[in-house]
Amino acid sequence: MKYIAIIPARYASTRFPGKPLAQLAGRPIVERVYERVQTVFDDTYVATDDPRIADCVTSFGGKAVMTGSHHRSGTDRCAEALERVGGHADVVVNVQGDEPFIDVTQLTAIKECFETDEQTQIATLVKPFDPTTDSWATLSNPNSPKVVIDNHSNALYFSRSVIPYFRGEAPEQWLNKHTYYKHIGLYAYRADVLRAITRLSPSPLEVAESLEQLRWLSAGYTIKVRQTNVETVGIDTPDDLLRAEQYLKSHA
Repeated sequence: MKYIAIIPARYASTRFPGKPLAQLAGRPIVERVYERVQTVFDDTYVATDDPRIADCVTSFGGKAVMTGSHHRSGTDRCAEALERVGGHADVVVNVQGDEPFIDVTQLTAIKECFETDEQTQIATLVKPFDPTTDSWATLSNPNSPKVVIDNHSNALYFSRSVIPYFRGEAPEQWLNKHTYYKHIGLYAYRADVLRAITRLSPSPLEVAESLEQLRWLSAGYTIKVRQTNVETVGIDTPDDLLRAEQYLKSHA
């Protein structure tokens, strides 16, 4: 199978305008993401609606593809980018452009979902919450979506709430009673599935939770899940960038 990785990158971020071009230890964030991703997949592109990002990508030797400014999600941008570069791929991997520490093992794990199960339509990653280091505040943070998984490693549901609800126990004890999973926002889709899901209308569950993957589950698609124990450092705000600088120094 041929894999193509697409890194959606917007300039007009509400919380951090120009984020892909922000310097992390002297290099743009988007470059750090690109250099990790290109080592794993057959082809890698940055999909953007801003010529400044496209120019940056080509300046460091990467490949960029211009897409429309109307897209509401990275998934939609990936679908357009796929067609603009020719559409010749079996699997499309959507890597967030604000994850400069994405690990090769994570990229390989999502690739293996398709290589070990030919029925895989969509794949993503989860990380178990750690009862020794994570707190109830960490678990209940609505900005960190949770996932429940069936016996075949398929996602049953994603939620900003803590799922499952552990009846009969104080919430502060839930992490000691059950393995909870945090969603890692890395996706891969068979090319035909990507084209199909971007034509779907938003579902009531998606609207309620503001999680696009619920649209796919509601429509009957399956999402294969792989576990990772690698913690990444996403960058959403300028403060996150400062923390990323410290993380880079401590792991140099």
